Amino acid sequence: MQEPHSQPQFNGNELQLLRSIRSLIAAIALLALGLLAVSLLYIGERTGFISRHSDSTAADSAIAPSAFWMAPDPETIGDPVLREQILYGKELIRHTSRYLGPKGSVAQISNGLNCQNCHLDAGTRVFGNNYGSVASTYPKFRARSGGMENIYKRVNDCFERSLNGQALDTNGREMQAIYAYIKFLGTDVKPGEKAKGSGLKELAWLDRAADPTKGKAVYATKCQSCHQADGGGTLNPDGNEYTYPPLWGKNSYNDAAGLYRLSNFARYVHANMPLGATHENTLLSAEEAWDLAAYVNSQARPHKNTPNDWPDIAKKPVDHPFGPYADAFTETQHKFGPFKPILAAARKP
Repeated sequence: MQEPHSQPQFNGNELQLLRSIRSLIAAIALLALGLLAVSLLYIGERTGFISRHSDSTAADSAIAPSAFWMAPDPETIGDPVLREQILYGKELIRHTSRYLGPKGSVAQISNGLNCQNCHLDAGTRVFGNNYGSVASTYPKFRARSGGMENIYKRVNDCFERSLNGQALDTNGREMQAIYAYIKFLGTDVKPGEKAKGSGLKELAWLDRAADPTKGKAVYATKCQSCHQADGGGTLNPDGNEYTYPPLWGKNSYNDAAGLYRLSNFARYVHANMPLGATHENTLLSAEEAWDLAAYVNSQARPHKNTPNDWPDIAKKPVDHPFGPYADAFTETQHKFGPFKPILAAARKP
């Protein structure tokens, strides 16, 4: 009789069978672990938690979507008067031209673009040039003006440059609504902090100059169907705003706008264009984005005199398209690149 805790005895055939069973169990366990890993990867990619896209940075790939700034919902505001004002501000951002464009119902002071043509989804899209960190970072010093700027100044800069129009009355109903909306969007962002996913996503500098000729080919295949061959965009049936905005010409942003800098335009389109693109799943390569920026910003558009911009020329961005400069590089290189030599020279003592 076997002792209660003694090891059982097996003959040779039984031992071989036992070893086979153990090997089979181990193989099944490894297979199960592999299937679990594949399932988690699939779920991660479907939800956006994991991205395999070659243009995504390692830092952004490691951030769960929930970690990015998310706009609060104006409909949750309890005060009906404040809610109405903020919703009107949102409406003005979405449909600026209906109220303030060439056929505006309130005033005719802008070129027909909507604010959300540059600030996507009414300024709420992650890396869509959103307003997530505006309230938390303004007032602030800006080198372009050489002084402190508040939100009112920043909004009117957009009206005068991107919308190639006139400034709003800062005490008027429209400016106060836009101001309230932008402040509301920053409700959960602490003063002085920049929310993850706000503004534009970074894009590496090219090793060469951006090429307008290559950009023209990109435009023809990936942009022209919406923005038209002449860059003039597509008006809605009522003719009071654009379904697809003009990218150049008399109704587009002027040459003092932020998008006239190649780095801003390239970062904007790389993460958001053409339709269907996201910052996690881009539809343009980095080189295509730079070349497209060079092509679009080579086309004719309104000019704005800005004699007071950049009082300290040493603080001009590397891709500011107009001289004078604090270095010896040409205006052409400052506009199209290559930018790395300019950056390297600026770092030298």
